[in-house]
Amino acid sequence: MSSPCHTSALLLVFMALAVAGAEQSEERSCDVIGDESSESQMERALLKKLEPLSHMRFNVTVEKGKTENYVYQFRVCREVNSTSHDYGGLVQTDKQNGKTTVIGRINETQVFNGSDWIMLIYKGGDSYGTHCSGEKRRAVIMISCKRGVTASSFSIISEEREKEQECFYLFEMDSSVACPAENSHLSVGSILLITFASLIAVYIIGGFLYQRLVVGAKGMEQFPHFAFWQDLGNLVADGCDFVCRSKPRNAPAAYRGVGDDQLGEESEERDDHLLPM
Repeated sequence: MSSPCHTSALLLVFMALAVAGAEQSEERSCDVIGDESSESQMERALLKKLEPLSHMRFNVTVEKGKTENYVYQFRVCREVNSTSHDYGGLVQTDKQNGKTTVIGRINETQVFNGSDWIMLIYKGGDSYGTHCSGEKRRAVIMISCKRGVTASSFSIISEEREKEQECFYLFEMDSSVACPAENSHLSVGSILLITFASLIAVYIIGGFLYQRLVVGAKGMEQFPHFAFWQDLGNLVADGCDFVCRSKPRNAPAAYRGVGDDQLGEESEERDDHLLPM
């Protein structure tokens, strides 16, 4: 009886471990500030638009003399270090002493956009020390449109920490996800031209197959309505011949005949004296 109980206990342990592993493997994503019911459709759409960047990691190193030497690590709507469970979406690491500071957390996210940019804000970072009245840090990431590039040029622009409040770190990067959708608008003339060309293609191909497979025509007779188009071509040629010729088609050739005016004047000398008297 103890063997079945032992087996059941092992199964329960394995199931618990599997559930725990699944929960740990599932990464947290951005949570917009406020209740879920208050999230706008625009915010959800923007977060959906940023998903292609969620599997990427971005790093930038900043060196200011010997006192400030930092590495900034950033992920879009994912934790930089998922094992620490600190929701850190943008993290600063001091290269001198290895100290890690969370600049902004993905569970306090704001997102909005313009015509060709998306602004992603992580709030709730670690508190300032002597700056900004000790408030929590905030990371602002400006994602600008650049077609043909998934993501590039991640860099830090500035750190605004000399104010009493509302301090922030400003970063920027380029990505095609911030670009507006391209409108493939066709003019009326283009639509008519495409439609006309499609109809001509259907007429020629369909007529050719019918003449060849059904009627059994050979050679030029396979062309649909060959006799009609041949007559039409002749009529067009006659019309061009009539309009474009500068002289009548059947005008007789102009030959200059030999007239009396070309024979010269009659000689003044007469031969009457040769006649018998």
